[in-house]
Amino acid sequence: MALATHDPYAALRIRNFRQILLSHGTATMAREAQMVVVGWQVYAQTHDPLSLGLIGLAEALPFIGVALIAGHAADRASRKRLAIIGAIGVWLSGIALLAFTLTRQTAVWPIYLVIASSAIARSFNRPALTAMSADVVPRALYPNAVAWRSSTWQLSAVVGPALGGLLYGFSGAAVAYAVVAVLMTISLIALLFITLEHRAPATVDMPIGQSLSIGLRFVWNQPVILAAMSLDLFSVLFGGAVALLPIFAVQLHAGPQGLGVLRAGPAIGSVVVGLWIAHRPPFRRTGVTLLAGVSIFGLSIIAFALSTNFFLSLALLILSGAADNISVVIRGTLLQTLTPAELLGRVSSVNQIFIGSSNEIGAFESGLAARLMGTVPSVLFGGTMTLIVVAITAWLAPSLRKLKAIT
Repeated sequence: MALATHDPYAALRIRNFRQILLSHGTATMAREAQMVVVGWQVYAQTHDPLSLGLIGLAEALPFIGVALIAGHAADRASRKRLAIIGAIGVWLSGIALLAFTLTRQTAVWPIYLVIASSAIARSFNRPALTAMSADVVPRALYPNAVAWRSSTWQLSAVVGPALGGLLYGFSGAAVAYAVVAVLMTISLIALLFITLEHRAPATVDMPIGQSLSIGLRFVWNQPVILAAMSLDLFSVLFGGAVALLPIFAVQLHAGPQGLGVLRAGPAIGSVVVGLWIAHRPPFRRTGVTLLAGVSIFGLSIIAFALSTNFFLSLALLILSGAADNISVVIRGTLLQTLTPAELLGRVSSVNQIFIGSSNEIGAFESGLAARLMGTVPSVLFGGTMTLIVVAITAWLAPSLRKLKAIT
């Protein structure tokens, strides 16, 4: 019966949700293209893997530092206005990188500063967009909406890196940054055309510290959400090899074009899996599926570290993205399904802290480990630690392991 009545395009029939996807997708495409150009520029100037890790740290620290405040604001202020303010900040950062390139700046520290400023803007934009999705989509369509949002992100993460690498390789950094600025402009315009039909009820007036503590306590008292977030945090923290892709691209003699393709690899797998999830009913054994997906992710990272062939490396990155997107969709569905509307901004910001910690601080960990251990040993270590994290999570969080269908 579920298979007969499931409408895979239900969420896409909502105009406001389509506008959110357009804004989210073009912003993601711009950021992914930008990070390819930034990574290649920085490594070309420094030839130091730690400098690549510092890009992640420049993103993570300011992002995490203001995320809870941004989540508090998303539950109290206009979510559309907050998303627009964040989008303007991201757009300004793109213009700044373009200006640095046109004026032929050779120092690396201004790039780190712009990345940090962009991270602050994104910390306000992301929870507002997530909360707006719940405002415009009926609760029954949350799993479908999360699958489409994830697929949009991943599709943009395929096109973005490839676009950034190709533009940089054939036209130079200035042209690449100009295209990034155009994409950011489209994202901002899409937000302006969203008309919210309703929004989460305003929270009772209270001090910001008390408001934030409510969001943190909610996550702490939801063992399934906490376990899913923690699994993502530690698995990607150790298993992320994306920050080191400029080094692998050099070793594989692939150039900036090859770097763009490699960086798009995980997103290619994620798109395929995301579309598959959107066209099927919810998982029947959600917990087991989540743990299996993260295990496959860890194994693919280990194999990638050992590969010396460009196409095999690309295939393994595609597999890693496919496996990782399973956890992305499941975690996003849990978040929107189990969280009351009036807490969604704050809880989303907590989730963003976990994601920011795993991705950006994971990039710093990868760069530091590569400096200390060597590139290949550091990625092998990370993939192995991911498998250990899965085993520990399955043992310590039986509620997640036994989780059935999310309704």
